[in-house]
Amino acid sequence: MSDSPQQQLLHLVIGGELTDLEHVTFKNLDEVDIVGVYPNYAAAYAAWKAKAQQTVDNAQMRYFVVHLHRLLDPAAETKPSR
Repeated sequence: MSDSPQQQLLHLVIGGELTDLEHVTFKNLDEVDIVGVYPNYAAAYAAWKAKAQQTVDNAQMRYFVVHLHRLLDPAAETKPSR
């Protein structure tokens, strides 16, 4: 185990069919796909990419990475200070 734990920056991956391509309005909120919560952006990006590639044939289907750590603590600095 490491002496200094890595900062946990939670990310949520969600997706679903949009009403149109101009706005982020889901066609049916009951069918929004909650892919999961991930401890860092790299893991969330990998999950997002896999889901997006699975739905490439549906132009209305979109997946998003939500930066939960920014919502939970908006005043926190996410980049190391110099």
